[in-house]
Amino acid sequence: MDITDKDILYEDNHLIAVNKRGGDIVQVDDTGDESLDEKVKKYLKKKYNKQQGVFLGVVHRLDRPVSGVILFAKTSKALDRVNRMFKERLMKKTYWAVVRNRPVPESGNLVHWLVKNPQKNVTTAYDHEVPGSLRAELNYKLIGEVGGYYLIEVDPITGRPHQIRVQFSTLNCPIVGDNKYGYPRGSLRRTISLHARRLRFIHPIKKEEVVIEAPLPKDGFWEKFEGLEGEELKVES
Repeated sequence: MDITDKDILYEDNHLIAVNKRGGDIVQVDDTGDESLDEKVKKYLKKKYNKQQGVFLGVVHRLDRPVSGVILFAKTSKALDRVNRMFKERLMKKTYWAVVRNRPVPESGNLVHWLVKNPQKNVTTAYDHEVPGSLRAELNYKLIGEVGGYYLIEVDPITGRPHQIRVQFSTLNCPIVGDNKYGYPRGSLRRTISLHARRLRFIHPIKKEEVVIEAPLPKDGFWEKFEGLEGEELKVES
């Protein structure tokens, strides 16, 4: 499915942010499926009538089954600066995750050391440093419950492969649909209930704060959680 104006969350001369659909790949892989960066290039080429093509830099990624805000650079200058911002952890990312088990405790900080097996595309979490591991840290809090499903807000401090997915699995809270990390069944849509909700940063060129928020997917499930953020919620014991 091509990118349209309704998929664009933010755009200026330097950056463009898209509301990624679960199931899209960010960059081309061995599946041969059209990647999101290719779709965005096609969108920009058509919108601005750029016959010679357009520049588009990938600055971060989301796992294929994950939805939400993803940022691209439209100039090499912006690409260099945004890459540096991600490296220096100046990009504040917020995710929403839905789990079936109530997290205990309801809020906290998780620290693990992760090792990814590239052949199996699976990450393993350890509670101590092991050879080849990368330190992973995130903060989380429970923000709502609907029909026995728990909505959690996640603020990753590091950005490791499959980090949120594997760290929540260690809490006995696998993300809904994520059978790779312990949920009993996968989604028929090949998506999981993990959504990159918000990205907050200082614009690398304009030097002003930018907050980009991705609406939740309209899939008959996520709508249940619309409007929960910011409310004083009571979760049944």
